[in-house]
Amino acid sequence: MKRGDVARRSAQALRALPRILREDLVTSAVGPTPHEGRPRWLEWRPALMVPMVMCAVGVLIVDTNQYAFGYRVGIQLGIPLAGIQSAALVVALFRPVLAWWATVLVMVVLTPFAANAGPFGATFPWNGTVIGLQAAMLFLLALRVRPRTAAQALTISVVAGLVCGTVNPWRQGGVGIAVAVLVIAVVVGAALRGIGVARTQLVVQEELTAEERARRTLLEERNRIARELHDVVAHHMSVISIQAQVAPHLVENPSEELRENLAGIRENAVDALTELRRVLGVLRSEEPVPQAARHTPQPTLDRLDELIGNARGAGLTVTAETTGEPRPLAPGVELSAYRIVQEALSNAMRHAPGAQVRVEIGHHRSGVTVRVTNAAPDRAAPASAGAGHGLLGMRERTAMLGGDLATGATPDGGYEVTATLPAQPLPGIDGLPPR
Repeated sequence: MKRGDVARRSAQALRALPRILREDLVTSAVGPTPHEGRPRWLEWRPALMVPMVMCAVGVLIVDTNQYAFGYRVGIQLGIPLAGIQSAALVVALFRPVLAWWATVLVMVVLTPFAANAGPFGATFPWNGTVIGLQAAMLFLLALRVRPRTAAQALTISVVAGLVCGTVNPWRQGGVGIAVAVLVIAVVVGAALRGIGVARTQLVVQEELTAEERARRTLLEERNRIARELHDVVAHHMSVISIQAQVAPHLVENPSEELRENLAGIRENAVDALTELRRVLGVLRSEEPVPQAARHTPQPTLDRLDELIGNARGAGLTVTAETTGEPRPLAPGVELSAYRIVQEALSNAMRHAPGAQVRVEIGHHRSGVTVRVTNAAPDRAAPASAGAGHGLLGMRERTAMLGGDLATGATPDGGYEVTATLPAQPLPGIDGLPPR
C-alpha cells in the first residue's frame, strides 16, 4: 500500500473519530443498551438491587467524609459528588455508559481540590475507593456494549486519570496498578459478553436448524402424499376418462342419451384430474400456493348453475331455486357455500341413487342459507368402501365462518343439509383451503 493511501485513510479515520465517539459514548448514554448477548445474571437485576443499594450507601458515607474533609470541598459539594458516585452503582445496571460518564465527571470536578488534599491527594484520582468504583463501571459497561465502545471508555478513563493526576506527584507504582486493574476489568467484561453473544447465536442457530428440519420433514411428507395421490387417483381417473371416450365406439348405434352421459363422465373425470393436478402442485410446492395458481379465482355461487348442470349430466335429477336479493359476500363465504352444495350433491349421487334433489339458496340481510334436500332413493345404494369426510368438512367450514349447519334424515326417507353462513366471516377468516 502506498504512503499516500495510508495517509489518506488515516486522515479519514481521524475525521470520523468524533462521530464514532459521539455515537458510542454520547448517544448510547441516554438510550437503552442493546440486550443481545448480555449475561444471564443481568436478568436478576431486581434481586441485585438490594446489595447494590447497600454498597451505594457505603460509598456515599465514605466518599462524603473523604471529599468534604479530606479534599476540603465542604459538605455542600461533598454530598452531591459522593451521591453521584454512589448512585452510579445502581444506574450502571441499566445505563452503564451514563454511569461511567458520572464517575469521570466527579473525577474531573475534584481535580482542582486534589492539590490541597494532603495525603488524600497523593493517590488522586485512583485511591482505593475510586479505582474500585471505576473498575466496576468499566466492567458493567463492557458486559453490555461492543468491545469497541468498551475500549473507547477505557482509553478515556486512563487518559483522564493521567491528566487529572498531574496536579500531584504520583505514588510509585500506583499508576501501573490502577491501569492494570481497569484493563483487567474491561477484558473480563468483554470476554463474558463474547461468551453471551456466542451462546445467543448458538441458540438462534439451533432454532433455525430445528425449523428447517421440521420444514424439510413436512415437505417430504407432502411429496409422499402427492406421489401416492398421483400414482393411485390420477391413474384411475385417467382410465375412466379414456374408457368414457372409447365406450361409444364399442356399441353399435349408441343412443344420444348414452353419448351425452359418457361425455359427461369424461368431462367430470378431466375436471377432477385438473383439480388433482392443482392440489398436487400445492403439496409439492415449498410455498403455500404455487405461483401459477396464486391468482386463480376460487369457485363461487355464480358457478352454481354449472355445478348443477354437471350433476344433471351425471344422471341426477336436480331442481334449483334462489330466493332473496343476492348481496356481496366474503370470498370465504362464497367458496364455502359452493363447496357445501358440491359435497351435498356428491353425497346424493353416492348414497341416494335415483332420488330427486332440490337445491335452495336463500339470500338475506345477515348472510346466505344453503339447503340441499334429496328424496328417498328408488334403489339400494352400492356398498361404500369406507366412511367419508364430507359432513365433517361441511361442519368445519361452517364453524370457521361462525355459521350453523344442520343435517339429518327427512320424514319421507330422504336427507337434508342446511347451512346458514354469515355475510362476513369471523375476524381473521378470509378464506378456506379447497377440499
